[in-house]
Amino acid sequence: MKIIELKEGEAVSLKRSGLHGSEAEIATVNTIIDTVKKEGDQALVHYTQQFDGVELTDLRVTKAELDNAYRHIDQPVLAAIRQAIANVRAFHEQQKGKSWFQTAPDGTILGQRVTPLDAVGVYVPGGKAAYPSSIIMNVVPAQVAGVKEISMVSPAGKSGSLPPAVLATAAELGVHTIYKLGGAQAVAALAYGTETVRPVDKITGPGNKYVALAKRAVFGDVAIDMIAGPSEICVLADEKANPAYVAADLLSQAEHDEDASAVLVTPSRELAEAVQQETARQLATLPRKEIAGRALDQFGALYVTASLAQAIEVVNQLAPEHLEIATEEPLALLGRVKHAGAIFLGSYSAEPVGDYFAGPNHVLPTNGTARFASPLSVDDFVKKSSIISYSKTALAENGKAITELARLEGLEAHARAIDIRLEDM
Repeated sequence: MKIIELKEGEAVSLKRSGLHGSEAEIATVNTIIDTVKKEGDQALVHYTQQFDGVELTDLRVTKAELDNAYRHIDQPVLAAIRQAIANVRAFHEQQKGKSWFQTAPDGTILGQRVTPLDAVGVYVPGGKAAYPSSIIMNVVPAQVAGVKEISMVSPAGKSGSLPPAVLATAAELGVHTIYKLGGAQAVAALAYGTETVRPVDKITGPGNKYVALAKRAVFGDVAIDMIAGPSEICVLADEKANPAYVAADLLSQAEHDEDASAVLVTPSRELAEAVQQETARQLATLPRKEIAGRALDQFGALYVTASLAQAIEVVNQLAPEHLEIATEEPLALLGRVKHAGAIFLGSYSAEPVGDYFAGPNHVLPTNGTARFASPLSVDDFVKKSSIISYSKTALAENGKAITELARLEGLEAHARAIDIRLEDM
C-alpha cells in the first residue's frame, strides 16, 4: 500500500473498480435473461451446468435436505447463528414504520398507509463458500416488515447441494422455499418466474458482477435493493490508533475480493508508516493473501492529511461503505461525518462486528453511493400509499384553486372534473 500525502484543501481521487460491466458482459446477461423467460426451467438447468458445472435434478431444496443440515452443523456455530438472528431482529424491530392519518376541521382526512410487499427473493452467494450472514441480513428485515412469501436462491456446490450452515440458517428463519440457483439465471427466474420458481416483487442480496448486472437489467419489472459493488473500508485514525488493529481491519475487507477497497485516512505520518508495515506483516500469513494483496495494490491507499479536519473532509468525499473512526474521542467526530454506509466507533468496534453480529444491516451502499443511499432496512420491504378523503366542504373551499392550477398546466379535463362537482353544490 502506498502512502499518499495530501496538501490542505487537496481533493482525494480514489481508484475504485465500479460495477459497470463490459458490452460483452451486458450482452451475455441479457441473453441469459431472455432465454430464461422463454425456456424456463430448461434454461436454468442448462446454465447451471454450463457456468457452475452442476447437473441439477431438482431445482428446489427438499425438506430432507433441510433436516439433514442440522446433523452436519456444530452446535456452537448454530448457537452463534441463533444469537445473530436475535440481535439483527431486535435492531430492525426499531425501524418499523406505522400508517398514520390526520383530520382537518373541514372534514378532510389525509394519511399514509404502510403495507408490506407480497413476495421477495433473496440472493445468497455460494458455490465455493457459505454465507449464512447474507441470509440473516436480507430475510430478517423482510420478516419484520411483514413480507409473507420469501424465496431464496443460492448456487449449489459440485455435490449439487447447499452448505449445511446455509440451509440451517434458512430453516432457523423459517425460509423453506429455496432454489439451488445462482448467477444471472437465478435473478431472471425470480423476476419472471418459471415452471418451478415463483416470481417475486423485489430481489435483494449481493452477488458477483453478473448477478449485479442482471439485477440492473430486471429493475423496473421488479424492484431491487441496490447495485452493490466490491466491499470497501475506510479507517479514520489519529496518532493514538493501534496500527495492528487498523491493519487487521483493512485486511478484513481486502480479503473479500481483489476489487475491494481498503483505505486509511490520518493526519499522522507515523501511524501511516506503522500501518503500512503491519499490513505487510499480517498479509504474509493470511490464507487469502493473494486476493487481499491484489486488492491492496489496486485499490488500497494510506492518505496522510494536513489535519484531522481535512481527514474528515476526505472521508466525506469518499463516502465509504464501512467507516471506522479509530480516534481518541470517536463520538466527538460523529456529527461531522456526512457520508458513510455504516460507522464503527472506537477500537473495539471492528467491522466484522457489524458484518455478523451486532444487529445493524451489513447490506450497505458502495462506490460512493453513501452520498445518497442507505443500508438495507425494513423500509426496503414495504410500500406506502397516500390516503386522501376530501369532504364537500373542503372541495367547495379549495375547488377554485385546484382548477386554476389545472388550467395553468393546460389540462382542461382536470379542471372540469372539479367544476362539475362545484356546479352541483
